[in-house]
Amino acid sequence: MLSASDLEVNVLEFRQRSFSFERLATLESYDYAVFGRTETESESQFRPRLVHLKVVVPQAWVVYDEANDVLLVAKDGATVPLRLTEPVVEVGAERTEFAEQGIDWRRGPGPGGALVYVPVELAASVLTPAGFATLGIS
Repeated sequence: MLSASDLEVNVLEFRQRSFSFERLATLESYDYAVFGRTETESESQFRPRLVHLKVVVPQAWVVYDEANDVLLVAKDGATVPLRLTEPVVEVGAERTEFAEQGIDWRRGPGPGGALVYVPVELAASVLTPAGFATLGIS
């Protein structure tokens, strides 16, 4: 399992985007790593707004892909998943449930308009006000 210092100096590649490590937190029986990114909603809009994206994943699932110098998510915590090249889609056009790196994911609304990505099997505990508070997502 990667340490906090390993997570701090690398970026997580997820949905063809780079996410920075924010913190570790424990919720129920999992130690989670929380990653974040801020981007503009759409450059084509007259007044695009900032969108805060969070990825919440068990710390044990984060692996380092040394060949590409990025962090990826692998459910077994060891096997570096294949990186598929897909076109980047604006967040608003994404489906709320999808598969990425062999894991089923859900994107849900978070506090302050943030969008939170979490594995479907863990979404019931993470995508709640208590889960957000424990994980430091505000």
